Amino acid sequence: MKRVAVVGFGFMGMTHILNILKNKDLKLVAIVDRDPALIEKNLDSKSGNFSTGNIDAGELAGIHKYSNLDDCLHAEDLDAVNICVHTNLHYEMTRKVLLHDKHVFLEKPFCLDIKQAEELISLAEQKKKILMVGHVVRFMSPYKKLKQWIDSKEFGELKFLSLSRFTGLPGWGQWKEKHVRSASGGALFDLVIHDIDFASYVLGLPSDIKCNYLPGEYSKHDYISAMWSYKDKNVHVKIEGGFTFHSSFPFRAGYMTQFERASILYTSLNDNVIKIADDNSVKEVPAGDAGEGYYSEIDYFAQCLKNNTQPEECMPASALQSIQLCYDHL
Repeated sequence: MKRVAVVGFGFMGMTHILNILKNKDLKLVAIVDRDPALIEKNLDSKSGNFSTGNIDAGELAGIHKYSNLDDCLHAEDLDAVNICVHTNLHYEMTRKVLLHDKHVFLEKPFCLDIKQAEELISLAEQKKKILMVGHVVRFMSPYKKLKQWIDSKEFGELKFLSLSRFTGLPGWGQWKEKHVRSASGGALFDLVIHDIDFASYVLGLPSDIKCNYLPGEYSKHDYISAMWSYKDKNVHVKIEGGFTFHSSFPFRAGYMTQFERASILYTSLNDNVIKIADDNSVKEVPAGDAGEGYYSEIDYFAQCLKNNTQPEECMPASALQSIQLCYDHL
């Protein structure tokens, strides 16, 4: 088993800890959080857009807890570190872990500074370490099905793809702190990047991007409405999303597609099914559990560690490309 530490005990940190505990190839040995005394208290708190499961306090009883990453790296015999902190700390912490010759799983977005991201890619290559960035939508069942339909052309050529993602204004955990809000990159880099990454993953880079955006409490681009065009493929993509709504606004994500022979609808508001329509009827197919994508990406990382192979999914170069695409919308 590979020995792993998780840095950050917010929504994403708890989500990854839950899935590390489930994985037979990983052993959680440490948690780093700026206030370790709050870890048990936070188990009962609500954070994030939706539930990804619950951790039993007993499962963390024997896990070492640290208030800073340096102490953990010096005290623990680790194979990898899972970094789940806000974006402004991604560069500093990832660089530190790589310099200690440990593999890294880094939550998206990569780094808002392109040069810092390039430096981390170079450092990981120099150290011969795995650096994987967690773009979880690629591992979610409804989106995996969509990619299969695009690749297989089961319904003919794709003509139009609409991806959307909305939530209320994040107001939990460190999101309440002004410096965290200002350093997050706003909805474009923190939320809508999921769909920007997925669209480029399945279709490649667009030939043209037209974008409108509106300011919110976190950035000048907390609402995004963009149209992509692919001249060589005659495909158009609409990407829309943001968090300009009130904090208790329900999370909603999904897609609509027009293929030559069918149109397809998926929404997280009815996440059990995907609806496929032609001119005569509508049928429903099971969507699978999108939440299992969080386990799948951790298991994928675990297999890369086990086999000492670089990831083919969510490579840092691809994650950097998604950051650059976000900037292209501005």
